[in-house]
Amino acid sequence: MKKYNLIATAAAGIEAIVGNELRHLGYEVQVENGRVRFQGTIEDVLETNLWLRTADRVKIVVGEFYARSFEELFEQTKALPWDEFLPLDANFPVAGKSQKSTLHNVPSVQAIVKKAIVTKLSQVYHRTTRLPETGAVYPLEVAINKDKVLLTLDTSGSSLFKRGYRVAKGGAPLKENMAAALVLLAHWYPEKPFVDPVCGSGTLPIEAALIGHNIAPGFNRDFACESFAWVDPKLAQMVRDKADSQANYDIELDIWGYDIDGKMIEIAKQNALEAGLAASVNFKQMALKDFKTTKEYGVIVANPPYGERLSDQASVRQLYKQMGQVYQPLTTWSKYILTSDLEFETYYGQKASKRRKLYNGSLRTDLFQYWGKRKPRN
Repeated sequence: MKKYNLIATAAAGIEAIVGNELRHLGYEVQVENGRVRFQGTIEDVLETNLWLRTADRVKIVVGEFYARSFEELFEQTKALPWDEFLPLDANFPVAGKSQKSTLHNVPSVQAIVKKAIVTKLSQVYHRTTRLPETGAVYPLEVAINKDKVLLTLDTSGSSLFKRGYRVAKGGAPLKENMAAALVLLAHWYPEKPFVDPVCGSGTLPIEAALIGHNIAPGFNRDFACESFAWVDPKLAQMVRDKADSQANYDIELDIWGYDIDGKMIEIAKQNALEAGLAASVNFKQMALKDFKTTKEYGVIVANPPYGERLSDQASVRQLYKQMGQVYQPLTTWSKYILTSDLEFETYYGQKASKRRKLYNGSLRTDLFQYWGKRKPRN
């Protein structure tokens, strides 16, 4: 099977987590800003689309070169083996972006790349009329950074954070891949209690349950590459069957999501049901200040409101204060709290063991980490 140069794209701040996921799956990786490079066959493309919890997309690198003129861009794009990726009837939209480059007009860049590919395919397929573009979608992107052109074929389709279980959501939901990143950063293991005190539509507890049961996060959705003419449906089904066989549905999980809003709890329950995890995750309406537990060595992961609007700031900071009062006595528990309020520690009342900068969408946030006492070894 042919090997491709591949890229897993990632949100700023979680590239290293995507890199770790790929290493865990057995790949050698190169972590860069916003992406992780690796190599693999089409089977690997299918597998990584299914299994990557924290990436945005998996892309095949069709070509890389420097171009400072439209002529260079056209000729070098045309020289690439597009017929190996695009059949005669391929529908191939070209997205584009350009940073710090001579060729900075993105619509012109997209048009030139499209024209170059059409010219190449017309030569290969001996077409004198327009290409039909009536077949499957092959999403292409031209990205230029400091005059270096990167041409890629997106194998994922809609972003990998779209797991397919979110039937309803609240006001400012956390993307599923960001939620998975927070669970992985919390070093939570399935034998430990897991609590999200402000669970909203339930994304964090559901992602924890997917991890706890070793369920492939892409299991409930399709990928663009599954409709590519050169991808064998039997291979795609084999990769899916293998992933299904690796899930462990027997393990008992202790995962709780709480929210003060009863409507959000109902939405969270619907989402867990859609994910097939209604029996694995517990949701209950409860105010954060009322949380009590006698359990030990648990993990709390929270994405509380940030108080971005000044009118909300006082009530949100009161919530942070309550967090400090409720959680500080839980010395064996680790707490991981994501917020864009850089004054968080002041209101929580304790300095974090560690802070990690992450981007929730385009918003700069910090993950404030409070590490609990370790369980003594017997």
